[in-house]
This record gives sequence, structure tokens and C-alpha cells, in this order.
Amino acid sequence: MERHFDEELKILKERLLYASGIAQQMISDSVKSLTDRNEALIPEIYKKEDEINRLEIEIDDMAVKMMALHQPTAIDLRFLVGAIKINNEIERMGDMAVNICQAAAALIKQPPLKPLLDIPRMAEIAGEMVKDSLDAFVRQDAVLAKKVCERDDEVDDLKDQIFRELLTFMITDPNSIERAMDLILVSRHLERIGDHATNIGEEVIFMVKGQDIRHHFAEQEDKK
Repeated sequence: MERHFDEELKILKERLLYASGIAQQMISDSVKSLTDRNEALIPEIYKKEDEINRLEIEIDDMAVKMMALHQPTAIDLRFLVGAIKINNEIERMGDMAVNICQAAAALIKQPPLKPLLDIPRMAEIAGEMVKDSLDAFVRQDAVLAKKVCERDDEVDDLKDQIFRELLTFMITDPNSIERAMDLILVSRHLERIGDHATNIGEEVIFMVKGQDIRHHFAEQEDKK
């Protein structure tokens, strides 16, 4: 029975990594559709959304059945509960990529407002965070998970920088407001992707060390 559980656990990890890989590709392609002004990429992203939604249901069902049938030990149970939470984070990242796609579809039809430099950088960092957070989960690596959480500030800083720059455009040229707002939304969606990756990192730290660092609880405790 234990060997069968281990085999199912391995499959569960593989499915989570597969779903994460799809989310990473969606993020990359959605931003690429914007920067390259390539509308042909958009339908494929919607197909991937259908796949990631199907995988979310499959992974949740797999984890619940493993809990019900195998009566896992405390550490394995914590892993399975974490897998369900992380599965939801992955699906939400896919949703954010679709939102970026929708903004890109509108922006492609209009003249470029400015060269896009910070948004691709945000997407690169967020994509790395997604990959590292899932690697940390599968390997139960709290050190890597902490590095993911620390990178969230990089994404937040870029989002703020983009907002300030685009606000200047909107103030000086009212005709730029619609395009600037769409770009601000793209940066917001990328920030949310970073947040979801951070949530995974925090979950890994809790699973491995039993330390809850959500909402900076650890910082608050240090100040007491």
C-alpha cells in the first residue's frame, strides 16, 4: 500500500509541474503577443486555459482520493493539502495570463504608446518565480521558497515604476489614457502572478518549517 501511495505521490508532483509549465508558457506568450504585436498567439493561450482548468480538477481529485484512501501520515497529509492550495494558485496564474491577453488584443489594434521594456522584465521575473516556487514545493526546499518570496519586491517596484511613467503620459496627452490604462492593467496582472508564486513559496515554508510568514507575521513576531 505504501509503495502504491508513493507512486501516486510522484504522479501528483508531475501533474503539478506540468500545470505550472503551462502557466509559465501562458504568461510568456501573453506578454510576447503584446511586445511583438502578434495576435496569432492569443488563440493558443485560450486553449491552454482550458487545459489548465481541466488539470486543476484532475489534480484536486487525485489529492482528495489519496487522502481518503491511504490515510496518509501527518507530513504526507500536509503535502496533499498544500498541493490542493498550490493547484489553485497555478490556475489563478493562468487566469492572469488570459487577462493580459485581453489587454494585448486591445493594444495591438492601436499605435504603440511607448517602447515596452519594464513589462517584459516583470514577466521574466514572475516566470522565474513561478518555476522556482514549484521546484521548491516538489523538493521541499524552504531556502529556495524564501528566495521566491524575496523577489516579490522586484515585481512590485517595477509595477510602481510603470505606473509613474504611464501616469505622466496620461497627464500630458489625454489621447493616451486608454492605452496607458491597459498597460497599467498588464503590470497589475503580472504583479498578481508574482503574488501567487509568493503564496506558493509561503506554503512551502510552512510545510517544511511549520513557520507561517503570511502577512509578515514573522516580522511582527520579531518586533515583540
